[in-house]
Amino acid sequence: MDDRLDISSYTKELFDLTGKRAFVTGASSGLGRRFAWVLARAGAHVFIAARNEEKLLSLSKEIEEFGGKATLVALDVRDRAEIRKTIDQVEMDGPIDILVNNAGVAIVKAPERYKDEDWDAVYETNLRGPWVLAQSVIQHRVNDGRACSIINIASVLGLRPLGHIPPYAAAKAGMINLGRDLCVDFASKGIRINAIAPGYFETEMNREWLKTSAGEKLLQGIPTGRFGQPSDLDGAILFLASDASSFMNGNLMTIDGGHSAGL
Repeated sequence: MDDRLDISSYTKELFDLTGKRAFVTGASSGLGRRFAWVLARAGAHVFIAARNEEKLLSLSKEIEEFGGKATLVALDVRDRAEIRKTIDQVEMDGPIDILVNNAGVAIVKAPERYKDEDWDAVYETNLRGPWVLAQSVIQHRVNDGRACSIINIASVLGLRPLGHIPPYAAAKAGMINLGRDLCVDFASKGIRINAIAPGYFETEMNREWLKTSAGEKLLQGIPTGRFGQPSDLDGAILFLASDASSFMNGNLMTIDGGHSAGL
């Protein structure tokens, strides 16, 4: 190593995404919104996808305020035909270098009360949609020979379920193994597929529940003594999206404040 190396400029270059194109699902709120913001801050042109276009417009304006570039994409990840059409349209103007499969939904109820449509809604959003998105991007990358990074947002509940969420736990476990299996087939082509398993993070969707007695009890099992904040995932998403993780493939990053270590 050259001792004269400017560490500051080196690290900036290592994580720089200037010129890259990133497609982020579930970008209208929560972790997905933060992922898109971070990737844009690193220089990527982000395609922010979700069903709620109004919330996407707010994020787009926020990104543009600091000089970033964002394109709104109205997308329902339960619609396979719409996914394939959307990816093909985005690819017409340039390759997708980074795909963040973040869109997700959870239905919490006693297993005997689950309806067929409950299962379908969770499975189609949390696993089938990510599969179709990954397959669509991979097909383009195989055809043009370019590298890319696919990041699946799983969950610690895909490793150790807590009950009352069978389809969610099954889908998140499936996302982890989806990446591992695809890695076997495509790692040699420069296509990386990794996953992040967040623990309990505070977002607008669960903020009130985390304040309940059940949430307080859950907090007692987290060694760091707090719930995660979306910003706690900034380093992980940037690492997996950039060349800093160029030799990482088929892996899972668990980020949960030590919760799973104490289970």
